[in-house]
Amino acid sequence: MTVLIVSLFLPYTVNFHVNDNSRSRSPPLVTPAANPIVEGIPPPPSTATASLFEKPSSGTVPGLTPGATTDHERIFASNIAQAEQEQTGYPFPSTGELNNRLFTESEGNSPLWGATTSLNQPKPQAIPSPSPSILKHQDPRPVKETMSQLPAVPEHVSSYSRLRKASTASRKLSFSRAEWTIETAEQGNGGLRNAVRSATDAGVLDELMWVGTLGMPTDALEKYTRRDIAEKLEDEYGSLTVFVKDGDFDGHYTHFCKTILWPVFHYQIPDNPKSKAYEDHSWIYYVKLNQAFADRIAKHWKRGDSIWIQDYHLLLVPAMLRKLLPDAQIGFFLHIAFPSSEVFKCLAPRKELLEGMLGANLIGFQTDEYCRHFLQTCSRILCVEATPEGVQLEDRFVNVGTFPIGIDPTSWDKRRKAIDVERWVDTISERYQGKRLIVARDKIDSVRGIRQKLLSYELFLNTYPEWADKVVLIQVATSTTEQPELEATISDIAMRINSTHSTLAHQPLVFLKQDLAFPQYLALITIADALMITSLREGMNLTSHEFVYCQDGRCGDKGFGSLILSEFTGSASVFGDHALLVNPWDYRQCSEAIHTALTRGGEERKKIWEELHRAVLKNSTANWVKSFNETLSRVWNEQSSREIMAVPRLSVSRLTERYRQSKQRLMIVDYEGTLASWGSPRSIILTTPQRAITTLTDLTDDPNNIVYVMSSRMPEEMERLFRQVNNLGLIAENGCFVREPNCDSWTHLADKVHVKNWKASVSNILAYFQARVEGSWIEERHCSLVFHHGSAEDRHVAARSAAECAGNINDACANLDVHAVPVEGALIVETTHTNKASAAELVWKWVLAAAEKKEEAVKPDFLLVVGDNREDEPVFRWANKLQSSKAVDYAMTVTLGSRSTEAKATLTQGVTGVLSCLQQLAASNGQAKLPLR
Repeated sequence: MTVLIVSLFLPYTVNFHVNDNSRSRSPPLVTPAANPIVEGIPPPPSTATASLFEKPSSGTVPGLTPGATTDHERIFASNIAQAEQEQTGYPFPSTGELNNRLFTESEGNSPLWGATTSLNQPKPQAIPSPSPSILKHQDPRPVKETMSQLPAVPEHVSSYSRLRKASTASRKLSFSRAEWTIETAEQGNGGLRNAVRSATDAGVLDELMWVGTLGMPTDALEKYTRRDIAEKLEDEYGSLTVFVKDGDFDGHYTHFCKTILWPVFHYQIPDNPKSKAYEDHSWIYYVKLNQAFADRIAKHWKRGDSIWIQDYHLLLVPAMLRKLLPDAQIGFFLHIAFPSSEVFKCLAPRKELLEGMLGANLIGFQTDEYCRHFLQTCSRILCVEATPEGVQLEDRFVNVGTFPIGIDPTSWDKRRKAIDVERWVDTISERYQGKRLIVARDKIDSVRGIRQKLLSYELFLNTYPEWADKVVLIQVATSTTEQPELEATISDIAMRINSTHSTLAHQPLVFLKQDLAFPQYLALITIADALMITSLREGMNLTSHEFVYCQDGRCGDKGFGSLILSEFTGSASVFGDHALLVNPWDYRQCSEAIHTALTRGGEERKKIWEELHRAVLKNSTANWVKSFNETLSRVWNEQSSREIMAVPRLSVSRLTERYRQSKQRLMIVDYEGTLASWGSPRSIILTTPQRAITTLTDLTDDPNNIVYVMSSRMPEEMERLFRQVNNLGLIAENGCFVREPNCDSWTHLADKVHVKNWKASVSNILAYFQARVEGSWIEERHCSLVFHHGSAEDRHVAARSAAECAGNINDACANLDVHAVPVEGALIVETTHTNKASAAELVWKWVLAAAEKKEEAVKPDFLLVVGDNREDEPVFRWANKLQSSKAVDYAMTVTLGSRSTEAKATLTQGVTGVLSCLQQLAASNGQAKLPLR
């Protein structure tokens, strides 16, 4: 079995060895400033604007921290490191080695496409910005046809177009004729790649195939070049390449993923006046790229393959694949946070995104909180039933689970033994001898909380001035996109801290606006006294895992440092109270956490570190892959067995034969939809009363039969409906009440006091929504409440209100063992610990007890359960387990209709088919005669 790892970026890309002279002969482009803007024709893209395709400048040495008084921070610059290598002879890595270093797990998705500075790759061709008009954006006509209707193009603009076409043709010729090699890509999800690598090394993954893009513009390549690259990657590197147009990728990634999805998923609603998030209508590009992935996978997929789709870039792929490959084993994992339903509702294509994810068999999240948010969002927006195990759709069930990703301890052990790491440990320790080091490493963006961290650190220095000359905060800050306002604010705070608390020999803040070489980073977190993470929202934070793993006391008196961690990171749920959890917005709390971290005793630090270290080992990358893999396989098998295509039709003749051979029989049959057609909820008249009553009478007249009818109706209704049938057992209100045959009293399975308490809480919520849905009404039963909205004037609004009502009840009453279940035209609120299965279990105990009292004890050897909807699934599951445990010789579970089910067989003739089957069973022993047809 091959596992297809589907990620936006492949772990490999292409390096072109292009002759510089040939590139210089390309005709120069006319600068945009030299061309007046012509009405109806957009100007060429400005090179001054930060673009997804622009490669950042390399080789620059960052300036000193604002307000710096020492030059200690210069040791982290790459050229200084090389200079020290020449002076000391220490084997520091070369620039090429730094560029090709292995990713740390903490390096997530790079915000730049084509950001591999050491590689020679094509630049994008002209990419027009998405149209601000919805009408133009949705125009299905080809670009050439649309352009033909524009005004005549002036001569100078026409010349510019010819030059651009000539440049494009030259670039295609240049790159298509150039030699090329496959290189390890630097952009992408480092944690995912390390997880797959470690799982492969551990033998968890046998065969795998990566699916993704090259992470570079490809329009400049000829078709045969793209074909050769794809073949080499597939044959030698186990990678399927997805080629998309540069404009489609830019619209998908820059305009939708990074401008819309990423902020919303991190609780940053892009609604400020400068934001254009909802002006470019880039949704179509997101759909096109997702469809390109689905088509590529479908062509390569073979039966038995498993598909793992990764992260928010590809939310639509699961449903697209489900349409193309109905039987495929599809898993989806979200590496970032999933927001609450109130935030997710801000997205315009919210339903499409949720339905896209629900195409998977298994959806994985980093924490229980994100899992809960997803379930609540599905319930409120899609009006579906969400259980702790997953989402119940009309035709199938989608499992949802928590799988926190971690780091690979084995590879970290190998990396830490390198000589250059030891040299860097010595160098940094010497430079900051006698100081307490607090380390931080973040990207400069609005969700990492660098500003909050610096303000908290400033408050700490003001509150505890005795620490001002003893502690240093080293903040490593990598710039992702241009955010001048945020960077200016951070620079002002850094200047103020150092201006206020610095001396000629001491600088309390070192702000490195650069990333570190891996040996530098590893050495820094090894000797740090504390790591401070103040993310405002983050799916996980593997930097904290890396810090904990390196704090094992190998550096003598250094080790067992404290972890200051934002409570809004996924890692907070992994480490719990063993980390110093903080609210980044509470500067006083963060300041006190710094003081606690610096004043802890050695024994306390070691004891806490051991708990943190245990959590890191438990959530390793290999365990993450293994857990997700095994769970996906298990739930796919379970779901496949429930598919109506896999459920055979009931063989009435075989059932009759087993019935005839049995000595003691128990039959549990649903009422509405099974013995009688569904009618009005307020009606108590059977649709086919005489035939149903006659059939039940024929069965109960046989002393070897024990027959129960189950329903959601109240006990008094059930008594009135079946008063003509003797020896009949009854189960009312979906298992809350049970009455034995020939008995006048009912057994209560639900606690009366408990029901009274939760009804008081739920009634107010139901009344609120009932008042806002005209035509709806509330039915109060003994142990449940039903919000009927099927007769509402606006059924769409009524269903949406019912879904919102269910979400409110499930949130507010979760600790009361109550849940709200949406059904067709209604919302049922009932207890969670009583259902038809619990009632059937009680009936089974009664039957066994009665058999033991007889002289010739004969326990039931035949069990038949017949139902028609989701409320009957628990009793199907109970009966199937009963047979698998050998508690009964033969058990048959039968459902009606075409839906996902745990029943072993199905009947397609509806109520008529059920009654005919039961009458044939009764007649097989001569107890009744078949009706004339």
